[in-house]
Amino acid sequence: MPPPAALAAAAAWNALDEAPAAVLARIVALRDSPAAPVVVQSSALGPSGLVISHMLRGAGVPIVFIDTLYHFDETLALLELTKQSHAVHVFTPLGAPTREAFEAAHGTELWATDPDKYDYLVKAEPGHRAFEQLGAQIVITGRRRSQGAERSSLSVYEWDSSFDPPVLKVNPLANWSFDQVWAYIRANGVAYNALHDKGYKSIGDWHSTQPTAPGEGERDGRWKGQAKSECGLHKDYFKMRAKALADQRAAESAAESAAVA
Repeated sequence: MPPPAALAAAAAWNALDEAPAAVLARIVALRDSPAAPVVVQSSALGPSGLVISHMLRGAGVPIVFIDTLYHFDETLALLELTKQSHAVHVFTPLGAPTREAFEAAHGTELWATDPDKYDYLVKAEPGHRAFEQLGAQIVITGRRRSQGAERSSLSVYEWDSSFDPPVLKVNPLANWSFDQVWAYIRANGVAYNALHDKGYKSIGDWHSTQPTAPGEGERDGRWKGQAKSECGLHKDYFKMRAKALADQRAAESAAESAAVA
C-alpha cells in the first residue's frame, strides 16, 4: 500500500481534472525533480498509446512493448517504425523469445485451452518483469473510460500495489473518447496500425482480434464470444500468478502419478 501522503497526492491530482498534456507535463516535471522517479510508457501501439507517445516526443520517456509472439505483422511493422523515433524496450514471455519456443513448452493454442494461463505468461508476467527490471516507479498507459468494461471507472492517477514498492499508473487520456483520439491522430499526422483502415478499432493478438461491425463498441472485436475484456497486463497480477503456479503444480503432480501408475 502506498504511504498516505502518496495516496493523498494522487487524489488531489485526480480532482484537478487536467487535460492530457498537463498531466504528462506534471509527470515529466516529477521525473526531473530531485526525487527523479523512473517513468516509462506501457504501449501496445494502439491509437491511445500512439497519441501519448506523440505528446511525449522529445521528453525521453521510453516505451515498454510486450511482444506476445502473436502480434499481427502490421503491428510489428509499426513497432519497427516507432523504434526510429522512440526508445522501445521489448519484452517476451519468460524463457520463450520465439513463438516456436513458447509452443514447444505450452502447446500450439494455449489461448484457447487455458486463456488465463496464456494471459499470465504472455502479458502479465512479462509486463511485471519489464517494470521491475527497468525500475519503473511511474507507468503511463493509454487506457480510457470510454473503452468500457473494467476501464469504465478508472482514474487518471492510480496506485498499483502489485509492485513493491507500489507503482503509480497514469492514464492521461482517461477522459477522452474514441473520436477525440482519432481527431488528434489525424490532426497531427500520427502513424498508426494499417489494420485500423480495415475495420479494426482495437488490436491485440491475431487469434483473438476481429474487425468490429457497424455500431459495435471500440473493444468488441477483442475476444469476441468470450466473457473477458482485459488481456492480463492491467489485471490482478498476484491472483494470476497464484493460479498459474497452482495449475503448474497440479499438472506436475498428475504427471508424476501417471508415471508411477
